[in-house]
Amino acid sequence: MSTIEKVQEEVLLEEQLGINNEIVLYNDDVNTFDHVIDTLIKVCNHTSEQAEQCAILVHYKGKCTVKTGPIDKLKPLCLQLLDAGLSAKIE
Repeated sequence: MSTIEKVQEEVLLEEQLGINNEIVLYNDDVNTFDHVIDTLIKVCNHTSEQAEQCAILVHYKGKCTVKTGPIDKLKPLCLQLLDAGLSAKIE
């Protein structure tokens, strides 16, 4: 099996396992930095540094991936972010 075939096989396996899903957090004009940071720490189990970096990226870039994993693990986390008033979706 060639290297290209191995990589293609690994990508297909990852897609089947659903590892490529991610929660993307979007910028809004409503939530404060503190609220976003506190919510990411609570919901996504981020460190304070991770949460702060994500909040800054969301503010300046408009969006940031805050969590990756299988869809069944991401759905409840995304719902918690939405319930906290943040703009997020699974992609």
